[in-house]
Amino acid sequence: MEIKRDIIDHLKEWKTSTLRKPLVLQGARQVGKSWALKKFGKMCFESTVYINFDTMPTIKEDFARTKEPRKLLKILEMTMGQAINPDSTLIIFDEIQECNDALNSLKYFCEDAREYCIVCAGSLLGVALNRSGASFPVGKVDFMRLQPVSFAEYLRATDAKLYASYEMIDEVMTVPEVLHEQLTDAYIEYLPLGGMPEAVSAYLDSRQWSDVATIQDGILQSYSLDFAKHISNKDIPRVFQVWANLQDQLAREDKKFRYADIKQGARAREYEGAIEWLCLAGLVHRVSAVETPRLPFSAYKKSNAFKLYLNDVGLLCRKFGLDPRTAIQGSTMFTEFKGVLAENYVLQSLVRQFGNGQYYWTSGNTAEVEFILQHEGEIIPIEVKANRNITAKSLALYRKTYSPRLAVRLSTLNMRKDNDLLNMPLYLVDKLKRFVG
Repeated sequence: MEIKRDIIDHLKEWKTSTLRKPLVLQGARQVGKSWALKKFGKMCFESTVYINFDTMPTIKEDFARTKEPRKLLKILEMTMGQAINPDSTLIIFDEIQECNDALNSLKYFCEDAREYCIVCAGSLLGVALNRSGASFPVGKVDFMRLQPVSFAEYLRATDAKLYASYEMIDEVMTVPEVLHEQLTDAYIEYLPLGGMPEAVSAYLDSRQWSDVATIQDGILQSYSLDFAKHISNKDIPRVFQVWANLQDQLAREDKKFRYADIKQGARAREYEGAIEWLCLAGLVHRVSAVETPRLPFSAYKKSNAFKLYLNDVGLLCRKFGLDPRTAIQGSTMFTEFKGVLAENYVLQSLVRQFGNGQYYWTSGNTAEVEFILQHEGEIIPIEVKANRNITAKSLALYRKTYSPRLAVRLSTLNMRKDNDLLNMPLYLVDKLKRFVG
C-alpha cells in the first residue's frame, strides 16, 4: 500500500516559492527520500530526470569538467535522452554525497539557472559534509529533512475514518472515550511497527508481523553495511560497538550513555567520533542533559551527560528482540520496555516538529524530566509516561522550582488541562506544536 507523506505538500510549497533555490532533502537511509522525490515529480511535473551518483558513477566525470549550468543541462539531456524544460521538468540528483562536484554545482544553478527545479537527496550527506575536503554552497540551497512515517501518517494510511476523527481534535478537550481507546490501540500498534515506509506498507498489505521483522532486519543490516563502506578502517570497530550497544544503554533505568558499558576502560575521546558519525548519518538522536534550564540550552548542556535514541522506534523494538504481539497484547514481559519505546516515539515527533537539538532536565540523582523544549522563547518541560500511572515527583519539582507557563505530561490518559499542566494522550504528540502555541 502506498502511504501519503506530508513531505509532498512541503515540496509543492517549495516549487511555487518565489525564493526557491535548489533543494537538498536529507534523512537517514530507507526513510523514503527517493520515493518522495519521484512521487513529487510524477504529481507536479510533466517529466523527471533522475540521476543517481551511486549507480551512475561515470557521470561524476562530467561534473568534474564543468560547473556551468547550461553545459551540464545539455549533458544531462544527452545522457538521459530527453529534453529538460524549466517549467515542466524536475531534476533529481540522488545520493549526491557521492559527488562533491555536483554539490558545488548547486551554487551555479542557484545563481545562473534558478528557473530550473533541482532537488537532491543524500542519506549520508551530513557525514560527507563533515569530511575533510568536502565543500558546500552555503546560502545557495534550501533544506528539508524527511523523517520516518509519523504516527499521524500511519493512521491516515491505515484507517481514514479514524484519522478524520483524529484531525478534529484541535483544542484542549476530553476525547470521546471510544475514540480515545481506538487511538490508544493504534498508538500501541505503531510502537513495534515504527515508521520505516517499507515496513509500514508491507504491514498494511499483509498484516503479518513476520513481514515487518524481515524488512526491519534488512534495514538494520543495510545500516551495518554503510559502516563498512563509508567509514575509515580504524573507526569501523568503534561505530559497530556503539551501534550494537545502543539498546543495552537504553534498557537501563536512567538511559544515560556510559562509555564504560561499551567495553571496560573505554574513554569518551575514543568513541566520540563514532557517535558523531551515527548522529550525522541520521541513525541516532542525541539528547543532552541540562541542569540549569536557561536559553539557549546549548550554552548550559552537560557535554558528558547525554542519551542516544534510535531514529525509529520500530527498529529499536527490533533491536530489543521484542515480539510485536508481546507489545500489543500488553504482556508483563513487555512492561520494562514500555518507557523507553514511548520516549523514543515522543523524541521522533519532537525532532520532526522542532528540529534535532533536543534536551532533558536532570537535578543530580534526585529528579529528571524526559524532555525540555525550547519554543518561541519559552521553556516547556515534557514528561513521558508509558501508561496510565502518572505518579512522579520530577515534573512536580520542576514546576515548583521554575514555574513554567506550561508543562506537558504525555501518557495514555485522556486529555485535560490543570492550570499550567497540559495532560496529552501519547497519540496526540504529532500535534504538540499546535497545542503549545
